[in-house]
Amino acid sequence: MRVLVMDDDARLVELLQQGLRAEGFAVDAVGDGLDGLARAAADSYDVIILDVMMPGLNGYKVCAHLRAAGDNTPILMLTAKDGEYDEAEGLETGADDYLTKPFSFVVLIARLHALMRRARPERQIVRHFGDLEIDTGARRCRRAGTDIALTPREFDVLVLLAASPDVAITKAAILEHVWDSAYEGGPNIVEVNVSALRRKIDRPFGRASIETVPGGAYRLRSDGS
Repeated sequence: MRVLVMDDDARLVELLQQGLRAEGFAVDAVGDGLDGLARAAADSYDVIILDVMMPGLNGYKVCAHLRAAGDNTPILMLTAKDGEYDEAEGLETGADDYLTKPFSFVVLIARLHALMRRARPERQIVRHFGDLEIDTGARRCRRAGTDIALTPREFDVLVLLAASPDVAITKAAILEHVWDSAYEGGPNIVEVNVSALRRKIDRPFGRASIETVPGGAYRLRSDGS
């Protein structure tokens, strides 16, 4: 789950990044409206958190530009204003939801998940690979009827592999899609998470569904064996 935060309040952005990453989000952040437009155009995000008062271009104009360009990424608008006309302006320019500062982080997370569920219902599916079951909507994994506890990162790696079964996905591609631009480590973190997945979804069940492919890649067998 990738989120783009556009806000020039450095302290708030830092808190958002820490909290969102703890919830399993990959987070990119910009503090300028023009920079935010460029970032949104250059990459794909599941949701955008957009502050109204920003240098370069305010949040209303950023939202309007994104919608005019055909970008339908869900947008949660943040503002220090709490007037009903300000809320109406945000929604009329194309925002999907509106949250007034200060806000509850628990409410923020709930609203982000709600936006993504409404925007991309096709992602909320249950896929089967033999006796391996991956529920992307509930973010749940089961094998042979047994629930398997995965970390948010492990689950995201598994979902990425499951999106293209029997196709080799490189470590670089996994790193790009599951981790955010602030990650400064090497691709070994991918190996760590794949190894953890194998310990949880394969070995206890006598399976080898995640294969290592020469050249530094992995693939999930469509038959789950």
